[in-house]
Amino acid sequence: MPSTARGNLAKNASTPVEETSTPLVALPKTVRDKPFAWLLLITGVIGWLASGALVLEKLEVLKDPNHVTVCDVNPWISCGKVMETPQSSVFGFPNMFIGIVAFAIIITTAMGLLAGAKFSRWYWLGLQTGVTLGFAFVVWLWSQALYVINVLCPFCMVVWAVMIPLFVWVTIRNISTGVIKAPPALAKLLGDSGWIIVALLYVAVAATIFFAFLHVFAGTSGY
Repeated sequence: MPSTARGNLAKNASTPVEETSTPLVALPKTVRDKPFAWLLLITGVIGWLASGALVLEKLEVLKDPNHVTVCDVNPWISCGKVMETPQSSVFGFPNMFIGIVAFAIIITTAMGLLAGAKFSRWYWLGLQTGVTLGFAFVVWLWSQALYVINVLCPFCMVVWAVMIPLFVWVTIRNISTGVIKAPPALAKLLGDSGWIIVALLYVAVAATIFFAFLHVFAGTSGY
């Protein structure tokens, strides 16, 4: 084999396969590998710890039905009361076990990025699917807590809080890098507005909680 061909073959063999196509726009700082990895790690660890705390409390409740959880504050703020509802075990087992597995995947992805790993497009699409389904599930649980159960679970609210930036920035990252096809103008707009979107979602959640529990804040609940 000619030396030039051998050199090209060796070069091709040593060149890693790109995880995505060329980015549509200059990547926002938050979705560059290291900052994005830290975002995943922080949200993943917080979500995993909140899910873990719920698992421990659930195990205590199973051992002792009269167990008072650490977040049983009053009739409207109580993990124990929420655990008694069908919504807490939608798939036949406690929801918090989903969080333990899902946030572990987020943490693993973050550690891989920090170590310099490159993931294929199919991996990012899979992560996007998981995060989107998780966000939709959290939105449903939020609506149930506010308008059906009428009780808030503090540890559940921590999971809500981390799912918002997780969903927003995973989506923006995948659009900005071309994993999800979108017009460059949209990619730039989302990249420039990511934290604004996160802030607006936080405000929306806070507002819905305030109005759903207005009778408690106004002192007209009788408690």
